[in-house]
Amino acid sequence: MDPRTWDAPLEVIVVALWVIVMARANGTYWLGRLAARGAESTRIQRLMRSPGYTRAVDRLNRWGAPVVALSFLTIGVQTLVNLAAGGIRMPLRRYLPAVALGCVAWAIVYGAAGFFGFEALALLWQRSPALTVTLGVLLVAGFAGFVTWRVRESRAGRVAVPAPASAGSGQVDDRRTGG
Repeated sequence: MDPRTWDAPLEVIVVALWVIVMARANGTYWLGRLAARGAESTRIQRLMRSPGYTRAVDRLNRWGAPVVALSFLTIGVQTLVNLAAGGIRMPLRRYLPAVALGCVAWAIVYGAAGFFGFEALALLWQRSPALTVTLGVLLVAGFAGFVTWRVRESRAGRVAVPAPASAGSGQVDDRRTGG
């Protein structure tokens, strides 16, 4: 799904992207609610015991609904945050406004900035394929180095990773999530 190929005004593209991401995010929320209810032997339950999920639950318990909205400005976090919001049964009166706002931000960034980013990348490729490939390799190498560093730090015990046992506990800090 490449929005650059859609024959529509940018406003229509942003609205369409918002609808798509709202459906995905809310589906993930309800999947989290169902999994927390008793799917102990499923793949979802294994995900709900992962360190990333545990961190998402901890952030939701500490900061509440703003975490949901802000997660859409990150890469690879929004799925775990929405799953965690469902897993801790964040009240819909808090979740829905936060997810709607986050989806608007995501749709605007992906629809508008995504257009410009794709165009800039295409222009760079036209002018210098070697530079484009070099920058891509440096970006991937930097990411791989960062991941390697984090894994080594975690294994050495220098990075505090929450215990997975609390991941699916359903504990909610009512002050932040409104329950």
